[in-house]
Amino acid sequence: MNARALLLAGAVALLAGCNQAGNNTAENVAANAAASAPKHPTYCFFKDADTKGWSASRDAAGNVTVKGRAHLDDNRYMAQLGQPEVSGASASLWVTMGPNTGTYGAPENTWDVKATVPNSSAVATVAVMCGTKTVAQLSVKPRD
Repeated sequence: MNARALLLAGAVALLAGCNQAGNNTAENVAANAAASAPKHPTYCFFKDADTKGWSASRDAAGNVTVKGRAHLDDNRYMAQLGQPEVSGASASLWVTMGPNTGTYGAPENTWDVKATVPNSSAVATVAVMCGTKTVAQLSVKPRD
């Protein structure tokens, strides 16, 4: 790449960044808030009978741990629990499918999934979601 093309690319990048910091209109503030809001899966890859055994309990630190099982026919993928969302006394987790990062699949393609919700000592109920549907609604015993 020659120096002229490099100079032109730098000038374009500089002009593209002009006046963005001071542009705090209501539309930009709303767009930034929407962009930072957590995004959750809207499609469920699991049939109702493919997810089971959901439970929620507290660990030694008082945080909620959610466990369950999910079946996938294709062993190139594995079931997993996504990033939890806590709102007051309730939490939500999404069961999703991701690439199988191991050498082998799960026995009978049924994956044990487990996640701990950080800073969840005040959580009393947990919803396990799959897309937009609720797979399990779990109660959590208060910490002793």
